[in-house]
Amino acid sequence: MKKLDLSLILACYNEKQIFEKSIKEIFKCLDDTPYNFEIIFVEDASKDKTKTLIKNLLKKDKIHNLRAIFHSKNQGRGKSVKDGFLEAQGEVIGYIDIDLETPAHYIPIFVKKVLNGYDVVCADRIYHFNLDSAVRWFSSKGYNWLRNAILKLPLGDTEAGYKFFLRKTTLPVIKKTKENHWFWDTEIMTLVYLSGLKIAYIPTVFIKKKEKTSTVKVLPDTVDYLKKLLCFRHSLALKK
Repeated sequence: MKKLDLSLILACYNEKQIFEKSIKEIFKCLDDTPYNFEIIFVEDASKDKTKTLIKNLLKKDKIHNLRAIFHSKNQGRGKSVKDGFLEAQGEVIGYIDIDLETPAHYIPIFVKKVLNGYDVVCADRIYHFNLDSAVRWFSSKGYNWLRNAILKLPLGDTEAGYKFFLRKTTLPVIKKTKENHWFWDTEIMTLVYLSGLKIAYIPTVFIKKKEKTSTVKVLPDTVDYLKKLLCFRHSLALKK
C-alpha cells in the first residue's frame, strides 16, 4: 500500500527562541508516523536569526525532506501560508504555528480526520485559563461571535494556526484567497464553507509559551478586524 504523502508548512517569523525545540518535537512526532512527509519553511523576513537557523538546519539535516522559501521583505501570515501551499506536493497539506502552542502530537489525529472524509480540519483551541491567557481567550471568543454575526455563518475557531487540508479539493479555493495578513484564516475558512466542502473542528489544548512575546493588541486589532469583516462581507455580497 502506498504511503500517504504529507506536506507540513511552517510559517516562521521571529521565532529564534523556540525554533530548535519546536523542530525537535515536530520531527519526533512525524518520524513515528507511517507517512512520507516534507516540511516547507516559509521565512517571512524575520528580524532575528530565524533565517540563519533554517539555513543551518537544511545544511545539517540529511535525513528529512526539508525545503524553504525566504521572503525578501515581510509579506504577512496569509501570503506565507499560501506560498507554502503552492509549493507543497502532499495529498494532505497542513500548516501549524512553529511556536507549538498547540502541540505537535495532534498532527496524526488531524491527518486521520482528513482521510476520514473531511476537506479541512481545524483546531478548536481550549485555553489553560489564567491571567496570562485571559486576554487571548476573551479576544478569541469575542472575535468568533463578531465574525459569525457579521458574516452570518456558523464557523468555529477560524483563527487557530493549526489546519490540515485535502489538497485536491481545497487548492482551487486557496488560490482564490486575496488576504496576505492575519485575516487570511477567516477568508479561507469562509470560502471553504461557502464552497460546500466538509469542515471538522478538533478540540486541542492551547498552551501559551512564556518565552514568546504576544503580538495581540486588543483595541487596534479589534478595530482592524471589524473593518476587514465589513469589507469582506461586502465583497461576498457582490459575488452573489
